[in-house]
Order: sequence, then C-alpha cells, then structure tokens
Amino acid sequence: MLSLYTLNILPSKQALSNLPKGKLLINTINAHSYNVAQQDASFAEALANGDVLTADGASIVHACRWLRTPSQPKERVAGWDVFIHEMTALEQHAETTHTHPVAFFMGSSHEVLQRITERAALDFPSLQIVTYSPPYKPEFSPEEDFAIVRAINTANPDLLWIGMTAPKQEKWAYTHWQELNIHCHVGTIGAVFDFYAGTAKRAPLWWQQHSLEWLYRLLTEPRRMWRRYIIGNIVFIYHILKEKHAHR
Repeated sequence: MLSLYTLNILPSKQALSNLPKGKLLINTINAHSYNVAQQDASFAEALANGDVLTADGASIVHACRWLRTPSQPKERVAGWDVFIHEMTALEQHAETTHTHPVAFFMGSSHEVLQRITERAALDFPSLQIVTYSPPYKPEFSPEEDFAIVRAINTANPDLLWIGMTAPKQEKWAYTHWQELNIHCHVGTIGAVFDFYAGTAKRAPLWWQQHSLEWLYRLLTEPRRMWRRYIIGNIVFIYHILKEKHAHR
C-alpha cells in the first residue's frame, strides 16, 4: 500500500534544474496512479523507490498539504513539464558543446514515434532521435524484454523516455533498472508521447492553470474517462481520509 507520508515528492518545477546528472529514474504520481498503487504492490514499490517523483496532479499537491506530509510539493509538475525541461536542457547542452546527443523514445506505435521524430527535428534540431516500438500487449516475454533492453543499451542514450501508460511503464523501468547500462535521466511519461505527437490533445492552458485538466479530459472523452475521474476521485478521497485517520 502506498502512503503519501512516505513519498519524497519534488517540490516545484524549478527543482528540475537541480537534479543530479547520471542515471536517474523519474516517475510521476496523480490521483489515478495513487489509487492503482493501493491495489498493486509492485507498482507501489516502483513509485516509492524511484529516484525522483513529481506530483502530476493538483489533487496530490492539495492532499499532501492537508495531510501535512513530510514532503510538501508547492505545485503540479506534470510529465509534460519534465519532458520539456529535460529536452530543452539537452538541446542547450548540445548547442554549447557542438555535439548531437541521443534522446531515446521507447513505447507507443510506429505512427506516434514517427510524428515525435518529425516534430523533435524542428524543436530540438541538435538531438538525435532514436525510437523503439514494443509489442502492444499487457506483458512482454523474456525475449521481448531482452530485445528492448539491448536496443536501449546499444543506443546508449543521453535521455530515455518510456511511454507505455501507468502502471506498466513504471513497473517495467523499475524491474529492468539494473539491466540498463546507461548513464542518463529516464522518465516514464505515458500520455506525453501522444500529446507531443499530436495524436491526443492536451487541455488548453486556462484549464491547466486552474487545475482542471482532468475535467477537460472528462468532458472531451466521457465514455473513456468517467470511471477514472468520477469514481476514481471518490476513491482517492476515501484513501486520503484513511491516511489522515491512520496518522492522527
């Protein structure tokens, strides 16, 4: 079972600039992933034991404040924020050093990865974009896992993005962490692949700034999102109340 009292959540977007160099696993947490982790021990372990955890949801920020947890994030730091910060920093480093670092994207379909490659060529022209589209299935075979790890290690990226939706992406990265012979930041960013590729639309800025991105997604995709946001928000509140009661 995952507890907000035990998590070390990044305090702000600004703190992204202070992350150490080298091999670092960056995950995000929102109300939905918090709920899932209550029933999925391996997912809870992956979130709790990663190197960096950001609050990808205002609900997590407010819950930490209300619970008075040791970790007190000041603002939402979405997967998109992590992605833009890391890609921009790597591009600036490449321009300064006149090098061509590798950004590796593992996950999603060939179509999405192609769109990412095309857009990144314009946004981050100094970076080499390498992609890998794994089989679309709930779990990979040992041979498929080996092929993914080998592809990543062969590319030896300067930045690795894993986009297979939660909790699959976090569990995969955590399980295979020791097999990845790389020395870079690794981010599990799920829907960011689709947002950046343009195959999914992110909420307009006003909705984001007012912590209503979840409502925008619910209104635009009610059949797919109603259970996650209507039922899920009630479940989230229930778990937070349980945490409050347990730490009186």
